[in-house]
Amino acid sequence: MNVDDIVRDALREQAAEQPPAAVGFADRVLAVRRRRRTHRIAAAAVVTVAVVAVGVGVPLLDSGKHDVRPSGGGGVVVEKKTKAHPDQSPPREEISVGGTTLAGYFIPETVKKTAETAVYQRTYHLLNPRTGKYAKTVDWSWVAVAPGGKTAAVLEQDLPASRIGLLDLTTGKVERWLPVERGVGGLAFSRDGRKLVATTYTKNPDLRVKSNGGDGWGQDWTSSRTGFYVLDVASGKGAWSEVKPADDDGELAGTFINSRQDFAITDDGLHVWSGNPMGDIGKEFWDLKGNKVPAPANDKYLEWFVDAGKSPDGSLVAGDFAGEKWKTSSWIVDAATGAKTEVRGQQLLAWVGNKQLIAWDIGRNDKSEFHQRLVLITIGSDKEVPLSGFREGNDGDAGRWEPVFAQP
Repeated sequence: MNVDDIVRDALREQAAEQPPAAVGFADRVLAVRRRRRTHRIAAAAVVTVAVVAVGVGVPLLDSGKHDVRPSGGGGVVVEKKTKAHPDQSPPREEISVGGTTLAGYFIPETVKKTAETAVYQRTYHLLNPRTGKYAKTVDWSWVAVAPGGKTAAVLEQDLPASRIGLLDLTTGKVERWLPVERGVGGLAFSRDGRKLVATTYTKNPDLRVKSNGGDGWGQDWTSSRTGFYVLDVASGKGAWSEVKPADDDGELAGTFINSRQDFAITDDGLHVWSGNPMGDIGKEFWDLKGNKVPAPANDKYLEWFVDAGKSPDGSLVAGDFAGEKWKTSSWIVDAATGAKTEVRGQQLLAWVGNKQLIAWDIGRNDKSEFHQRLVLITIGSDKEVPLSGFREGNDGDAGRWEPVFAQP
């Protein structure tokens, strides 16, 4: 048995031991992270939640005239109107704080296709900005919603897709299709809305296969990711860059990232980046032409599995689970120095200005890590404002909804 065989077998054994992780999470690697967190919090009689990474976009620009880059809160707490529904889970009516809006949510389901394969499917419920209600749609396999909640980039059900739709959320109609030569499985907008990154795959990144020796479903062992497009939203034009799955094309190529490992654009719009669960720093960066580059100074603390990312002014980064001062809490990291501040919240989902965030968190007396609701937290305060009702069931149970946020 050669070295490749030993490594591959070890990784397969590790994967088989782990419980299934939520969609967009690292089924093989981050399940270990979740188990480590659980052990840490068990001493306090509570455990933390697994995180779902959902692509979030910014708006479609009609002619490139409007700069819609979020202005943030100017370093102060945002005072704009809050729409909360702590009695609703999933929500039926709009939830928003300071211009940051729950633009939709999806309910995942693993749908069996053959005796050996299944597909992880998302049923989206999207906010109609005119009615203020969430409405179910079965048309889309992937949705990235723009700030303001008026436009979304969408992919049809059969992935990888040959075209990208730009959807008017008020009318429910696709206003424009962007054809692509290589199949697309994931989408993410730049923060100013002028660019769209489309991750390309040769197979459906949401494919599931029979777990080794079990009845459950797990990720396809080998990633089929091939690269990314950087598209100009106004014109629909852009170039594709190849990203090989490993430094070599040997037997292990493609086994060190998840079957879905999408690309995104850094907030300054200068680089494309992606998580790399087995890499030295957990992420990789490229320029817009596909050349690999070192981690930019102000982006080195980004965590690909933490949805909130950087604050609107770029000074702070939403970090990983902390669990030190409170039984459920997270880190806020200074983008320049790496200094950490602990804040309430089990998992940080979206910024509201530069001092507040929307997060998942459990109730103060809850013992279950999965009994979560959306809350508004403020840096420097231990108070939380409930925004939604509690999700029921355990991670992966049918009916557990996952949020999609739109920035101002």
